[in-house]
Amino acid sequence: MNVESEPLEPGLYLVSAPIGAARDITLRALDILASADVICAEDTRTVRRLLNIHGIPLNRRRLTAYNDVNGARRRPAILERLRLGASVCYIPDAGTPLIADPGYRLVEEALLEGIRVVSAPGASSAVAALTVSGLPTDRFLFVGFLPSTKARRRRELAKLSEISATLVIFEAARRLSGALSDMADILGGERRIAVCRELTKKFEQVERGQLLEMCDLWSDGHARGEIALVVEGQCRVAADPPELKGAARRLLETMSVRDAAGRLAAEHGLSRSRAYRLVLSLSAKGDGAGDAGEE
Repeated sequence: MNVESEPLEPGLYLVSAPIGAARDITLRALDILASADVICAEDTRTVRRLLNIHGIPLNRRRLTAYNDVNGARRRPAILERLRLGASVCYIPDAGTPLIADPGYRLVEEALLEGIRVVSAPGASSAVAALTVSGLPTDRFLFVGFLPSTKARRRRELAKLSEISATLVIFEAARRLSGALSDMADILGGERRIAVCRELTKKFEQVERGQLLEMCDLWSDGHARGEIALVVEGQCRVAADPPELKGAARRLLETMSVRDAAGRLAAEHGLSRSRAYRLVLSLSAKGDGAGDAGEE
């Protein structure tokens, strides 16, 4: 497919890239890529392949890498081109710019200088996963990536545990098994989840079920590729009675968060996930000896 280039008005154009299938790019995005004075890309190799697939010539334009590593260094030159009236396109490796991708600071500084910022919307793995999950889509919270260490991840999940909206979470394949285990422990193993892997690609896979089922399915740690998790929100939030909170506080005086939660669950007939959430909310630091040093 050959794309005719026409002059663009000056400004910063945020172009969404395909998340897998190259044909999932929009016609408008192709027009911008063909016409922009400057093309900035999270990875120039990725966008070069995309341009070749769709028959878009560079015509003496240079591709400029802009990512988390070099962003602070490259921004001044990009902003200067924008001030001089250039049309600048920014495109990430995959999906929508700024959504778990670089670009926020560039947009922020461009807007502060009164530079026009335009979105050319398109593919997003977060929205794609949500739509195929089979879970409610009327309200959802995009969480992005969870913390990489176990203790911080569990604290973050405790904060998310009582949110009623559907949760959309990105996770690295190598951490999937551990993340699912922590979700089952803290959110509750009965919660429904869709594990979406390699969306729109050749080996696309979507597994749906309860968290405990997904823990078993992905326990071997051999997951590969890009993964989005869509998790059911909390349906009912029950208030913890004062006597239960008092018991939790007493246990915390001599125990770690994890041990106190286990004892509280056993002595009061609670699920471990509910006991953990309560104990964690009462803990001064939100962690304990049982969590220290775990990855």
